[in-house]
Amino acid sequence: MTTCTPYNIFPTDREAVIKKLGPDNLKNCLRRMLLIRNFELRAEAAYQQGKVGGFFHAYIGQEAIQTAAVQALGPDNWYITSYRCHALALLLGATPDELMAELFGRATGNAKGRGGSMHFFTERLLGGFGIVTGQVPVATGAAFTIKYKGTKGEVAICFLGDGAVAQGAFHESLNLASLWNLPCIYVIENNQWGMGTAINRAVCVPRLAEDKAPSYNMKGYTFDGMDFFNCYGGFDHLFHEVLETERPVLVEVVTERFKGHSISDPGLYRTKDTLKQVMQRDPIILMQTALIEAGILTEEQIKVMDKEERERVLAALDFADKSPWPDPHTLEEDVFAP
Repeated sequence: MTTCTPYNIFPTDREAVIKKLGPDNLKNCLRRMLLIRNFELRAEAAYQQGKVGGFFHAYIGQEAIQTAAVQALGPDNWYITSYRCHALALLLGATPDELMAELFGRATGNAKGRGGSMHFFTERLLGGFGIVTGQVPVATGAAFTIKYKGTKGEVAICFLGDGAVAQGAFHESLNLASLWNLPCIYVIENNQWGMGTAINRAVCVPRLAEDKAPSYNMKGYTFDGMDFFNCYGGFDHLFHEVLETERPVLVEVVTERFKGHSISDPGLYRTKDTLKQVMQRDPIILMQTALIEAGILTEEQIKVMDKEERERVLAALDFADKSPWPDPHTLEEDVFAP
């Protein structure tokens, strides 16, 4: 793990996960993780070239978490996340073309060029939110809708950063979710840094789920966010638990981003040696190694897969670059309040 905190990591049998998912699903999961990594790297380069404006928060280093979650829960639940939303949109069916065009501010973008990096959507993704903790009440509302309508086999899943845990909306949402027995999975992606502040300087307890969940009369779990297999095993368990109990749960997924909080953050609050040590547990490398050892893929096959996903992203860059700018006359369309 990236920290010495005495977590109780959810127990997972890697061999059982490999057997359950099978070669095809595991290959697809690795491919999705490679797509996310390539998308973030090329989009970041485009930002540095002046082709992308506004904010930009990369998901590099955290790819295993949401890939495992979507694989375990499926695409037919309600998802909501923070401003670090590129990966989840890709996992839920948005194309690299429409997402890259959105970053470029073009009319062919996911939100017609109006949302930018922090506000991607799909049919089941209720959005990325630029306000810290802004997504948590909305996810709670989605879970309330599921219960109110009596929808079976469905949950809401909310991703938030460690920096959101100290916000009042987090407390209020979890209190109501527990009080009203709402089927919501709250996932704290603890990447150790709320912007530039270390988590142990911002939150008074060392374990964000295990220590906080009891105060909301919830179960709390901890996953290893660098290990796809641990995340999948955990999310698969939670999905069935929430469907059965119709109760919310709180999860802390321990990870660490490889980049700064945003593209404007040089990350001077951690040393190069520290980052190098963290990157030794790159979730993509760990996934690749496991699949090679299991005889599912070879190194050469992985190189081909990575090249294919890189070419998809390069094509998306070309698509975005050639896409038209929005017509100024459409500026006030779809606006609820002037």
